[in-house]
Amino acid sequence: MQIPIYFKGASIEAFMQAENVNISKTGMYNLYFIFCDPQLQGLVIDGSTRWKNPSGYLPGRMAPLMTFYGLMSLAYLVLGVAWMSQYLRFWRDILALQNYLTTIIVLGMFEVTLWYFEYANFNVTGRRPIGITFWAVTFGTVKKTLSRLLILVVSMGYGVVRPTLGGLTSKVILLGTTYFLAAEVLDVFEHVGTVNDLSGKARLFLVLPVAVLDAFFILWTFTSLSKTLEKLQARRMVAKLELYRKFTNALAVSVVISVAWIGYELYFKATDPFSERWQTAWIISSFWNILTFAFLCIVCALWAPSQNSTRYAYSDEGGENFDDEDALPLKASTNAELDKASIMKHERKVVSSDLFISNEDVEEDKRE
Repeated sequence: MQIPIYFKGASIEAFMQAENVNISKTGMYNLYFIFCDPQLQGLVIDGSTRWKNPSGYLPGRMAPLMTFYGLMSLAYLVLGVAWMSQYLRFWRDILALQNYLTTIIVLGMFEVTLWYFEYANFNVTGRRPIGITFWAVTFGTVKKTLSRLLILVVSMGYGVVRPTLGGLTSKVILLGTTYFLAAEVLDVFEHVGTVNDLSGKARLFLVLPVAVLDAFFILWTFTSLSKTLEKLQARRMVAKLELYRKFTNALAVSVVISVAWIGYELYFKATDPFSERWQTAWIISSFWNILTFAFLCIVCALWAPSQNSTRYAYSDEGGENFDDEDALPLKASTNAELDKASIMKHERKVVSSDLFISNEDVEEDKRE
């Protein structure tokens, strides 16, 4: 469809009356402003366009996201109710890790709810609400950061096989702070007040730091998990070892799925430069929410509040000292004390025997 506009006489301005264009077929539509007269080189066009679908102002590739986040809100609500029922039932036996999981569930609930209202508002008004979008992005970034930190400290054995992180605390906090800043900048530039995707160079510049930090998280997590599993197996802590094996398997599967999905996402965008598959593009971003929620459910099932929760907690009893250098001198000292006690007992026996023999000699002398 073409809408011609002409300059009248010597006028250097031309105005176009508002015009409605009805679309009868679903598809990807583009609007172009074209001039053919070379004398119009440097032409400046000022105005605005409004696009509306039958269901509202949401673009076609974003429209399914409103329904998706509505369903995710219900899913988080169900998880939250199930978790809090167990939390309140066994509140006397709650571990520190379970408190952190409660915080992550609440943050996830706020995040998906804010995203739902953000898309609902966009659909009604035709503009992205900057305030709601910013808080949705921020809640999501805080949840992602805390989730990665929780996985890391659990892999180190915090709260289960060690009471504190010791000298690693400052390094963990530094890594978490750096990741939060990088992820927040990326999500703000990608979502707040914008509709179109970021350009290739700009997105690469913002995505690269987040990708590097994610890779560092994964490397540090699996290195710590390997050490923790070795120590648990050496100490024969069967219950904790079984728990950590299930956690390791779930984490490994999620990492493999993530890598495979990143490969598919790169293929999807490389083979669709003109967004011809816009109707399924929403699945790319939604998948990460589904994977995160599924892994959160698995972790909640492993560390669910119960009357036996304390058996997974750190305890000074049962020889949970994981420093082998401290453990060996204790064993040697114990053996030395046992040897010393046995020698003293033997000496007492010898002394008693000598006294018995001496008493017999005295009695014999008296009889003589």
